[in-house]
Amino acid sequence: MDTFTLHRGTAPLLVSVAHDGTRVPDDIAARLTPEARRVPDTDWHLSTLYAFAKSMGASMIVPRFSRYVVDLNRSEDDVSLYPGQNTTGLCPVVRFSGEPVYLPGQEPSEDEVRARVETYWRPYHTALRAELDRLRAAHGRVVLWEGHSIKGDLPFLFDGRLPDLNLGTANGVSCSPALQSRLEGVLSSQSRYGWVHNGRFKGGHITRHYGDPANGIDAVQLEISQRIYMDEDSFGYDEAKAGEAGQMIRALLAAASSPID
Repeated sequence: MDTFTLHRGTAPLLVSVAHDGTRVPDDIAARLTPEARRVPDTDWHLSTLYAFAKSMGASMIVPRFSRYVVDLNRSEDDVSLYPGQNTTGLCPVVRFSGEPVYLPGQEPSEDEVRARVETYWRPYHTALRAELDRLRAAHGRVVLWEGHSIKGDLPFLFDGRLPDLNLGTANGVSCSPALQSRLEGVLSSQSRYGWVHNGRFKGGHITRHYGDPANGIDAVQLEISQRIYMDEDSFGYDEAKAGEAGQMIRALLAAASSPID
């Protein structure tokens, strides 16, 4: 089964958009609530928004299946990334609204969760690790960029309105201080978008697990509010907004992939 696509580039940069997928197998979709069948918690259109990264020489890995099948940005043991806060799990049973994903009594069993891990989760992570190793071997250093997006107002997950751009480096652990400082400099030099560093979103499993700056892998997550590139209600892509947001992201990727002394 083709569960993801991988574009292999030549630059020391790998872009992962782990929640871009929208497909749900028929046997799973039949058990979802009508609202959940629309997969509303998708990181909509991110592979389109980040498509320009390929022209920069970046590699890109994109899943085909929805996070409702399995969340690629959670660990396979499903340990909470944000203890004490509302969140969703490896095979989510609640939506970002707090409402159920499944019809009553239709939630996946532990055996089913394990099977989904092997079918959907493991191939993605095996490919991601292999691509990181390939690029690090070629360049001595590689940046793993985790692209994410989310609706800006979600009381179940966070208070108030989320900033436009949310940079996460696991509180400075997943990337070098020099790269963190460089990215903050890019964000500080513009006034269009509000931003925060290691706020509500500090980086998920992929950022935390693969980030290893001492051994040549810097990992960064950028969580963006969907209002800056799309219509949050209809899920429609906004070409004008996306063009401007893409310029901002391009500047960040250029800074991330440039050599650091």
